[in-house]
Amino acid sequence: MRILFLTHSFNSLSQRLYLELTGRGHEVSIEFDISDAVTLEAVAMCRPDLIVAPFLKRAIPEEIWRRQICLIVHPGIRGDRGPSALDWAILNSEQEWGVTVLQAAAEMDAGDIWASANFPMRAASKSSLYRNEVTEAAAVAVLEAVEKFEAGGVRPEPLDDARPDVRGQWRPAMRQEDRAIDWLHDGTATVLRKIRSADGFPGVLDEVLGVACYLYDAHPETGLRGAPGEVIAHGNGMICRATVDGAVWVGHLKKKQEREPAFKLPAAQVLGERLAGVAETPAPSPQPSPTEGRGGKTWSDIRYEEKNAVGTLHFEFYNGAMSTAQCGRLLQAYQEAIRCDTKVIVLAGGADFWSNGLHLNLIEAADSPADESWRNINAMNDLARAILATDSHLTISALQGNAGAGGVFLALAADRAVAREGVVLNPHYKAMGNLYGSEYWTYLLPRRVGEERAGEITGNRLPVGARQAKELGLIDGCFGGDAAAFRCGVEALAESLAADAPALLAAKRAERHRDEAGKPLTAYRAEELAQMKRNFYGFDPSYHVARYNFVHKVPHSRTPRHLALHRRIGVK
Repeated sequence: MRILFLTHSFNSLSQRLYLELTGRGHEVSIEFDISDAVTLEAVAMCRPDLIVAPFLKRAIPEEIWRRQICLIVHPGIRGDRGPSALDWAILNSEQEWGVTVLQAAAEMDAGDIWASANFPMRAASKSSLYRNEVTEAAAVAVLEAVEKFEAGGVRPEPLDDARPDVRGQWRPAMRQEDRAIDWLHDGTATVLRKIRSADGFPGVLDEVLGVACYLYDAHPETGLRGAPGEVIAHGNGMICRATVDGAVWVGHLKKKQEREPAFKLPAAQVLGERLAGVAETPAPSPQPSPTEGRGGKTWSDIRYEEKNAVGTLHFEFYNGAMSTAQCGRLLQAYQEAIRCDTKVIVLAGGADFWSNGLHLNLIEAADSPADESWRNINAMNDLARAILATDSHLTISALQGNAGAGGVFLALAADRAVAREGVVLNPHYKAMGNLYGSEYWTYLLPRRVGEERAGEITGNRLPVGARQAKELGLIDGCFGGDAAAFRCGVEALAESLAADAPALLAAKRAERHRDEAGKPLTAYRAEELAQMKRNFYGFDPSYHVARYNFVHKVPHSRTPRHLALHRRIGVK
């Protein structure tokens, strides 16, 4: 079928559904929801068999949904209605939630139900649940709904006929007062729920050390204590704030400002000199024992664990962005890890993202974005080089979460790269103002897929699913329907490599020696950075404009042609 996606943006959920539907032979064209007039024009040009709305912030024009079926993906259980479905589910400690695919109608979220899928709730942020459980349930429900529509003769279930045991109900948009933190009375679990219910957007409005700001990226602290509401520690860009029964780490803040635009930044950077006198925790250690701060264990975005001959390095960076400092800390942790008496190192990344490359927010906030871009890409390259040059261990990049841009190519620096089945990769840089890219991609990609296919992969600016990536040769394995199954598969692979380590390491050293003799890694790096220098310092401002628009969330003015198939010249 010809399917038109109407969506606010081509986000992780939209990309996953795009891959699922195109993988089943459907033609999917995409139009960003910019205005009613643009949407009407897109429908007229596309003439779709079906319209799917994976992620909308406005209602579809009545002129469209009255003429043809439009399926809305709603992140709530059957019968749930309202714009803050997942927010309320987290705040109310729901044990089970779901996704419903319903037909657009006059009342928001009140149309006939085509399909639904439920999942157990996890103690996690809204954005994490959305990227994992919601996305997986949406894939199941949308595929079911599309199959029903394609088969024909199926009557969707009216909302009024919903089963009597359904807990769904209409809920209003959640307000800041609904999740405001009372530091003198709220315990750690309550504070975490409130911040997690707003993570991603809009954040929880609060005041920290006299600064009005929105809070994001919260994690429990099990050892530190202090007066409720007091900022009791900071470290690695995060701040630790005491609750009535413990404490929480807050990773990111966004200032509440009326005039000049603000965006999320590491909490310690936002507060700056106001943290004078607040204790700083030591940097994390890659050793199996937990990092120790004042009075006990601290939360860390980098941690290391060992099992038998396998060491696993976890790095949980917010939204997958890797700053200059984070790259440096991860490099240090990696260098310490390969000094351990193990045979295999697993680079596990985080639950939501493996890596998305450069930290664009910190670059945007720098006095010289060009200089910080240069420092950041060199720090990424230093990390990639260290992984590539490792001859004492076998390495595995284990992508449980999505990866994009330089993060994809950093993963390819390992000896093996494997991904969970639902992972989405964006192995290209061009969407960010035609960046050339580095991380030794000109060495890493062609040796996996060949020169011609490397050019196709980096040039098409479209997402690649894990199964497709395996077929292309981009990665070595794709398995595990969920996180637990994936971890088991990675553990089995790592143990298998460890058992054959002597022979595999000998072959690895020989191959690296041959490649280095043919063309040294320093040459690849120099050539890539010469191109990147033009991106950062040259006369073409495309990268700086694209970065600004991304960081400040400037609304789209049009849909890129590589997504809007119906707008390409000659399309009928």
